[in-house]
This record gives sequence, structure tokens and C-alpha cells, in this order.
Amino acid sequence: MKPKKDLVLVGNGMATCRLLDELVARGAHETFAIRVIGDEAGGAYNRIQLGKVLAGAKADVVVTKPPSWYRKHGIDLLQSTTVERLEPAARQVVLEGEAPLHYDMAVLATGSKPVLPPFVGMTTESGDLKPGVFAYRTLDDCLAMRLYARPGDSAVVLGGGLLGLEAGKALSDRGLHVTIVHLAHGLMNTQLDFVGGEMLRRQIERAGMFVRTGRTIDSIVGDTQVEGVILDDGEQLAADVLVVACGVRPRVDVAQKSRILVNRGVVVNDVLATQTPGIYALGECAEHGGYTYGLVAPAWEQARVLADVLTAVKPSARYHGSKSYARLKVAGIDVASLGVLEPVLETDRVIQVIEERELAYRKLIVRGNQLIGAMMVGNTEAASNLIQTFDREDPLPRDPLEVLCSFSASGSCTPSARMICNCHKVSEESIVEVVRAGANSLERVSEATQAGSGCGSCKGEIEQLLQLHAAPPLARSA
Repeated sequence: MKPKKDLVLVGNGMATCRLLDELVARGAHETFAIRVIGDEAGGAYNRIQLGKVLAGAKADVVVTKPPSWYRKHGIDLLQSTTVERLEPAARQVVLEGEAPLHYDMAVLATGSKPVLPPFVGMTTESGDLKPGVFAYRTLDDCLAMRLYARPGDSAVVLGGGLLGLEAGKALSDRGLHVTIVHLAHGLMNTQLDFVGGEMLRRQIERAGMFVRTGRTIDSIVGDTQVEGVILDDGEQLAADVLVVACGVRPRVDVAQKSRILVNRGVVVNDVLATQTPGIYALGECAEHGGYTYGLVAPAWEQARVLADVLTAVKPSARYHGSKSYARLKVAGIDVASLGVLEPVLETDRVIQVIEERELAYRKLIVRGNQLIGAMMVGNTEAASNLIQTFDREDPLPRDPLEVLCSFSASGSCTPSARMICNCHKVSEESIVEVVRAGANSLERVSEATQAGSGCGSCKGEIEQLLQLHAAPPLARSA
């Protein structure tokens, strides 16, 4: 029997988590000795759900693969271990403070790192973040913030994207006075137009937080700890806590030190291979066709292709890029966005539905009979069908508004074919099948199909399907 090849995965985030599932499903343990190197303690966790931990839930709630999972599947997990670089000629992974490891094939899944602007007063003399200043990226960030923040404190959150709004909601729920400061004039401006961002702002403020858009921080007040911030228009806000969540960048330092081609991200081709033989990359650190993706769905599409290629189960598999769409619950508010935010051609049609009293907003961008963009705030009932219509490039009905009213109006798909979990591509039919087979809870449906284990925005629809199709519990005899 030939010896197994050494497959090393650098990084233990959500991309690695999905790649491991795909490799295990293809029997990769028969060909590879798999080793995962993570710079955090513990197994993989769902970063999208970190707001739950900040709000007070146990850390276990977001853990997707405890260390026991790796042992069960014969995978070697190196926790709290820093990779300095790869030496491609020697096929070695150089570790900080430890002996180098051999690899035959390596995958970079180093994810991204938070952007920390160099504001005056943000760091101590030693260069560490001043007490009260927190990045919002890791499980440890959330646990440290939760320990530091007290009810009645004032918190300023820099960044009105998904992470910033989630952090703000969690801190507000813990009894803090929260102000969101966002440089753009609309919240979530990479997913929403100004009207959508404005509707979201009004819903955020209805939930008890305050918002300053079109503003940023000029400097931080406080000698030994954060006491406040001064905005770029001179306004001073009291702040016991400052959360910096104003964006991320691909983590490419390991690739750069390894002399692997890097642009914005680690440059890969259609099989997720770098120019350096034996080294691949996927997830937020990877750049394919000039694009880096900050959402989980593209990373998981990449994981399927890479697992097919590495195991030779389907050597012809290729990754051709991902369509941009997201369906999220932002600070408790349903939001969906796909494709372009604004019309591109003069002939593109724009259809907007504004429900002022409900603070709901829906927008379609149509080219011919094709959906090229859409967004929804507050009312996202048609999101599953819209995303599927967009993803499959199905024709719209003559009146595109029909697609907002019913998943069957366009004739593009039957109820059973409707995609419920867009992260994992799980249809209504698949969920109903496992429910009727005995999966009578959200947790059991997620175990059987993975639906609901990504961004979590489909959990409500799964619960509805459980109510409709789960067998009633057997009555106990007296």
C-alpha cells in the first residue's frame, strides 16, 4: 500500500470547516494524512453567529467542529499555532517556535483580518489596543468585550456593515447605550442602495440604537482607557467601549512570506491552485478572476470544487466564480441583496416597493426578462425565490412584480424545488423529505442537510416546514 500524502490546511475558519466536510464525504482519509493548523484555540466555529456569544450565549453555541470531531475523523488539529511561511522547494510549513512540518499538498484558508485605522489615541505606548477598544472578528474578541462592557456603559461602534450592526445590537441588548458611526451615507452600502440603507437605519433606531452616517472618528479620548471619541465634524461622544468593525482585508501575510503570487488576495485559477506547485487557496483570502469574496456561499462553492480536484473524485471540476447574493438577519432585521445595486444600462428597469409604515423596502433591477439585481429590507418573504431565479437565470413573468408575491407566479420553480438554504443549496423538497423521515427539530434537520448552519437566515422557514410536515408527538398513555 502506498503511503498517504500529507495534506496541510493552513487556517481553521469557515472555509476549512466546509472543505473538511467535503473531503470526508469523498473518503479523503484513504489518500491523505490531513493536518489542520489554526491560530485560535479550539475547533472551527461559525463567525457569522458571533453576535450570539457577545449577547451572552455560551461559546459552544457557535462551535461547528469541536476538537473531538477532528479526532473522530483521523484529522490532526494543531490549535493556537502560528504559521510563519511555507517553503515550497522543501515542501515544508514553517511554524513559530516549533519544528517545521512536511506537506505534499497545502491549502491556504487564512481568511481575512479586521481593518484597524490608525486613529490618534487608539493604542498604548506598547502598540496594543487601549483598554476599551475592541476589534470584532474572533470568538476571543467577543468574550473579552463581554467581560469588559457593563450595563449602562456607552458604546460607539465604528462600521455600519453586517458585523458592526450585529455588535451594536448585542451590546444594546446587554443594556449599553449604542451609537453606530458609519462613513458612507447609507448603512450596509455594499449590499443596499441609499433608500435601503435609510430604511435599515430607521429600523435600527426603532430598536433603540443611534446612528451617525457620513461620519467617521477623528481621535479617541482617554489617557489610560477609552473615555470618548471625537468625530470628524468635531462632535464628541462619550464612550466606555469602542468597537472597530469597519471592514476586513484578506490575510495574505503567509502567502507573501512564502513568495506565492498575491494581488488583493492569493491569486488562484479555476481549480483553486496558486502558481506555486502543490499549493491551493480558498475562502476570503483567495482571489479568483480578480474577485475576492466576503460571503460564505462562494467559499463553500470553492470547497466543493477543491475537494473534487484534490481527491480526483471529479478531476474535471472547475470554479467559475460566484454570483453575489446574501440573505441575512441584521440586528434582528431581515435583509436580502443580490446582483447589482443600481441599473447599469439605460434600458435596465427599476421597480421599487416602499412600505413606509412597516419600514420595508423591495427593489428589483430587470434587464429584458432577466433579474440582474434585487434588495429587500424588512420584508424578505420572496428572497428564496428571487435568489433562485437570479442564480439559475430563469425568465421573469411579464409583470416582474409577480415574483414578489409568490414563488410560483413566475413558473420558474415549484414549491418543492424552492431553495430554502442558499448557503448550502438545500431545497424545500430535501427538508420536507428529512422531516417526514423523522427529523422533528431544527437541530436534526440541520444535522441531516446542513440547512440553517450557515448565516442562519433560513431558520424561520425551516421552522415553518417543521410545523407543516413533522409528525405529531405520540400521546403517552396514562
